Amino acid sequence: MTRAFVALTLPESVRSELVLLQAALPLPRRVSPENLHLTLVFLGDVPDLLLEEVHHALDALAVPGFTLRLRGLGLFGGRRPHNLHAQVAPEPALEHLQAKVAQAVRRVGVAIDSRRFVPHVTLARFAPESADLSRLEPAVAGAGLFATAPFTVDRFVLMRSILRQPEAVHDVLAEYPLGAPG
Repeated sequence: MTRAFVALTLPESVRSELVLLQAALPLPRRVSPENLHLTLVFLGDVPDLLLEEVHHALDALAVPGFTLRLRGLGLFGGRRPHNLHAQVAPEPALEHLQAKVAQAVRRVGVAIDSRRFVPHVTLARFAPESADLSRLEPAVAGAGLFATAPFTVDRFVLMRSILRQPEAVHDVLAEYPLGAPG
């Protein structure tokens, strides 16, 4: 069994911007720079034979590349936030890629979450009681104008996640190039 997900990796320049942003915010537990990514589909624990089928299904996808931009910050968890993330500027090509990836993994038999796709890059995870909301919420609001320059998305990846403390370790298992931008 392999704990896996499909994601977009981020250019070094974007990861550097996110690290600077993390440092400016009162965050109890930051995601490390090497783990910053945008999840397209979380697969969970997948038997290795099925993961091989996932690989072939993803390898067969023909989707054009596109540009993407991170813009703004958000919190997941409502009144008891547990996740701070960079939001993604609306991009139909990203939605199209995510839908194709989800369809491909479902077709080979992987049961995935049916929740609506909310593209984001997690910057910090924390227990709601560990967050200093009196400092965090104004800092997030103040950083709301955060935006990266547009960057090219020319591939997506299949990643393995090994759960460790204090943070999981992610390894790229396979890369899938996207076609020329449409």
